[in-house]
Amino acid sequence: MPILPPDARFDRGPFDAADPSARTPIDAVPPSRLQLPPGPWTSLLDGVCARFPAIGRERWRERFERGRVLDARDAQPLRADAPYRAGLEILYFREVEREPQIPFAERIVHADERLLVVDKPHFLPVAPAGRFVAETLLGRLQRRFGEPALAPLHRLDAATAGLVLFSRERASRGAYQALFRERRIGKRYLALAPPLPALAFPQVRRSRIEAGEPFFLMREVAGEANSETNIEVVARQEEVWTYALQPITGRKHQLRVHMAALGAPILGDRFYPLQPQAEEDFAQPLKLLAQSLRFVDPLDGRERWFESGLAL
Repeated sequence: MPILPPDARFDRGPFDAADPSARTPIDAVPPSRLQLPPGPWTSLLDGVCARFPAIGRERWRERFERGRVLDARDAQPLRADAPYRAGLEILYFREVEREPQIPFAERIVHADERLLVVDKPHFLPVAPAGRFVAETLLGRLQRRFGEPALAPLHRLDAATAGLVLFSRERASRGAYQALFRERRIGKRYLALAPPLPALAFPQVRRSRIEAGEPFFLMREVAGEANSETNIEVVARQEEVWTYALQPITGRKHQLRVHMAALGAPILGDRFYPLQPQAEEDFAQPLKLLAQSLRFVDPLDGRERWFESGLAL
């Protein structure tokens, strides 16, 4: 996995003058769009504070003062005390204080007018969430290609490396999204995990997976199965086997939950079983790789097959 040189900063652009060391850069990611819903609020500030209660009122007031909330029609800054109007479309910029830097680079596997196929490194989130905005695969690609409409067609956990498929145009996006929704795309993962000599392979794991505790974990429970994974062994060493995993369904953390339930948690997994959540150790990634994608292109009928260039 290539580590970036110290001066590689992904064209992050100017930072807000208020605190250059603490804020997401101004042009780190394109703005988010919101159509204001009906409501009793008299000012824009009141309305956005009600819509995003986790962000403090003073933080929103500061964003207005710095021109970080715009009218979507002409991209002009809006005032905090402007009248609230249901139906008005606004643009706003997500910001995270002291966003962590991920020191690994993505790699473009394939690019055409409709699709991007990208090798995502370990630790890099696919899309903005929580403490990550600029340091996401989507944010990096939007800046790299200058395409704010770029969108991921599926997700990988931040801890998982490998192939992610992106749509470059809105017109064809629905056709490619249907591949995943209708399970017409073949996905193959590789994982390193402890041996399971008592089990026969290939193995099919079916179970019911639901949200667990803490909130970010999943768990197997009794009931009708809603998840299915085909599991094979492709290499056997004394202490570690290499498994090929083909998820038929796409439940959150499905592969990690299924391997742990079989008694072979994937190496480097800090969730299954749950480990103390200290800072990320870049030297110990989760040994799970989205290794290949295969599908028939819904627009031209060609068989498409993409393979990751990363290794576990």
